[in-house]
Amino acid sequence: MKTLKHKATFLNLRWPLRLIEVPKLNFQETVNKIVKFIKEMVENSKANGVVIGLSGGIDSSVTAVLCVKALGKENCLGIIMPTSFTPKEDVEDAEFLVQQLGIKVERINIDALSEVFFKTLKVDLEKHKIPAANIRARIRMIILYYYANIENRLVVGTSDKSERLIGYFTKYGDGGADFMPIAHLYKTQVRELAAYIGLPSRIVNKPSSPQLYPGHKAIDELPLDYNELDKVLVGLFDLKLSPKEIEKLTGIPLDKILIVLERFNATQHKRKIPKFIL
Repeated sequence: MKTLKHKATFLNLRWPLRLIEVPKLNFQETVNKIVKFIKEMVENSKANGVVIGLSGGIDSSVTAVLCVKALGKENCLGIIMPTSFTPKEDVEDAEFLVQQLGIKVERINIDALSEVFFKTLKVDLEKHKIPAANIRARIRMIILYYYANIENRLVVGTSDKSERLIGYFTKYGDGGADFMPIAHLYKTQVRELAAYIGLPSRIVNKPSSPQLYPGHKAIDELPLDYNELDKVLVGLFDLKLSPKEIEKLTGIPLDKILIVLERFNATQHKRKIPKFIL
């Protein structure tokens, strides 16, 4: 750490964003490690395979490809769960992936299920947009576990390290899974891995968009885009630097870095099992 501080002073911040970098992956080694992990999880559980929710986005697409590499297409079931406001291109990308991988698929539009919850609970969609969004995420989790239960499969989570560190997932929604093959990779690493395993550029470069309500985009809720966010996360949790040190080394405003740290602290309960008295 002393070397980093000295280097920052010496360079007088002429090269922001260079001193903290997201670690580069050995792609084939990473693929091999994840494939082995998936195989072990399924074999140790004596399961018949996996169920994975397919959104057409980067994380679920990478996870699906790696599951097929590990288990074969016959042991992977994809579930596409759009709403009336899911972008057409997302559904098309999910369908493209299904065709390319040759996996079995179920398609369930969740609008009707969502409406039952909203009507029963008298949800004010204008006032309670986020709780309603979380209901949609949890409905998808219920559907995944239904198919997992009837076919003796495991539910594969698709969250990455960036999302998990800042709590950018729904507890018992997309955060509900039996195992998570890419949760050790930052979002920018997932994008690089996606290119390596041959996913089309439109998926690799697609902006993150949870689509839990109309027009929902990750950048509207996150303090930084993932290129900057990942550098902050590496600085805080890999290099153990202070927010001020990260500001000096990256040029990213301190207030943004503090928001990232605050989100990590405020969402710790989402990354842990419920506490109980010993």
